[in-house]
Amino acid sequence: MPISAIVTGHSRGLGAAIAENLVGRGIATLGLSRHAHADLGRRYPTLLQEVMLDLSDPSALGAWLAGPTLANWGLGRDQIVLINNAGMVEPIGTLPMQDAMAVAKAVALNVAAPLMLSSALVAATDAKQDRRILHVSSGAARNAYAGWSVYCATKAALDHHARAVVLDDTAGVRICSLAPGVIDTAMQAAIRATSLEAFPMRARFDALKAHGELASPQDCAERLIGYALSASFGQQPVADLRDVAT
Repeated sequence: MPISAIVTGHSRGLGAAIAENLVGRGIATLGLSRHAHADLGRRYPTLLQEVMLDLSDPSALGAWLAGPTLANWGLGRDQIVLINNAGMVEPIGTLPMQDAMAVAKAVALNVAAPLMLSSALVAATDAKQDRRILHVSSGAARNAYAGWSVYCATKAALDHHARAVVLDDTAGVRICSLAPGVIDTAMQAAIRATSLEAFPMRARFDALKAHGELASPQDCAERLIGYALSASFGQQPVADLRDVAT
């Protein structure tokens, strides 16, 4: 069955691991990110297509969506998987510590971009195709943390989007907002570099790193993709990767 995938934020961290796992499985992958992956395109020139795009700019994303690339990507494919991975934890801190434009950028990247891509993909493809949308969510979507009001709110938006899309019951569409667990990425490094004033729970994340309790991006990507391609994907609109069968 011909499969293609779309991954946002594919140039580093979990997104890079997801993209590498997909092309390693022989799945044609479209990567959307501000920067190209360091070497994945060179190693898989026939499987990886990269688009340099600032997903935190809705106008730029909208202009790209108006072009032919997305629609052409799904042609002749029985299954198309969209993995909305790109995201940011900043701004971290209490309300008076948050820059207004940083809030707008986070909402654009964490919420507007996934929702825009999801609707555009379904509109550009056929109801007979198996269209799968995976939002990379977070435990912060389901539990409030001091200093993370913007991150918590934006990830919770993805969870609720998935719940509502399921109720729409659009033919050929499966969706899940999936929390992947705590992963050893640059985002975690940024969290550990945050002041205690801005993020009082920082000690918890310091301890996870110190005790070797962070999952590797590669292991997480393997399980995430296994679930995204499985027959059980989409049975739950909101899930945790540590709890689902892959």
